[in-house]
Amino acid sequence: MEFVSSPESKAASAGCSYMVAIYDKRTGTATFRPAPVQILTRQVKALRNLKPIEVSVDERMRLRNTLGETFGTKKAKAAIRAHERKRIDVDAIQGIADHLQQRIEENTVSLPSKEEAKAEADASRLIPPYDPDAERPQDAYPLHGIIPEPEFNALSVSELKAAPDANGRQAALPFGRSTWLRERLNLEFSTPKPKTKNLKIMLYISTLFAFRNASKVVNDKVALQKRLRGIPSIIVDALISRFTEGARNASEVKITSQMDTRILTHAFALCLHIDDFATDPSLIAQDLSMDPTKVNTLFKSLGCKVQALTHTDVKRLGLPDTVLNTKRAVLKVPLEFPTARVKRSKR
Repeated sequence: MEFVSSPESKAASAGCSYMVAIYDKRTGTATFRPAPVQILTRQVKALRNLKPIEVSVDERMRLRNTLGETFGTKKAKAAIRAHERKRIDVDAIQGIADHLQQRIEENTVSLPSKEEAKAEADASRLIPPYDPDAERPQDAYPLHGIIPEPEFNALSVSELKAAPDANGRQAALPFGRSTWLRERLNLEFSTPKPKTKNLKIMLYISTLFAFRNASKVVNDKVALQKRLRGIPSIIVDALISRFTEGARNASEVKITSQMDTRILTHAFALCLHIDDFATDPSLIAQDLSMDPTKVNTLFKSLGCKVQALTHTDVKRLGLPDTVLNTKRAVLKVPLEFPTARVKRSKR
């Protein structure tokens, strides 16, 4: 470092005098002597020949937004996000314009084919991985495509098996307010040897419902683990990873409307596995306090037909004749997904 007297030194001493006091300990006296005023500036010698980098307007705005996202109020943060959404990337638009102009000149601009549009729509569906060529309902949505194998193996149903009665089993579930789960567990435990696979599937369904209800604490790992009591942390971490989205320029995550749909379609696909691919959507809607129409729509998005049961269906499912003509969401293969309705403009 080097220190240099600035031109302000002379102006600072105008109209007044500065003195330095020298105290002598031996005689106990202080002597005042006049002293000049020097205002110094410092400079790093190695950077003496370097010019400061000018900050662009975009860079200044970016740094300002970063400060706002970190220390700003909710209103300020919302304003920053709204401004960011309205920004137009001029470079990207220029690149697109150049590309379209080139394609037009080459006379090769074409709309995607019907098959390509269908494939793109299928890939963007908020449903579990599926096999479009499946010939049996049980092959349409592979179990480990919904519950990854490490998570399936980590599930423990020992508490369910040790429960003395239906109330005990319901208390062992993360989401216990479900008539659908209670009836299926009772049916499973009415057999001489309940299937561990089915118990794990029902436990995972309950976990998905509980995770959905715990949307306000997904960023508090301790509170979330309490809400999902008895569920291994590997599953909790996986749910956060698969069913949440990060907020823009923020470290927190949240369950968005799209993620909420993904949670429900994954859970409903597992319900189909338990119900031999013919599930009662009205009962599930009641458990989740949802509009039955919305639940039916989600089952249809999986490729189900919501229809009344026939004699053949009742016999195949082993159900009593009292459920004849009641509506169930029945999975049909090969899978057929609903097509988006195109609204015609009124003339």
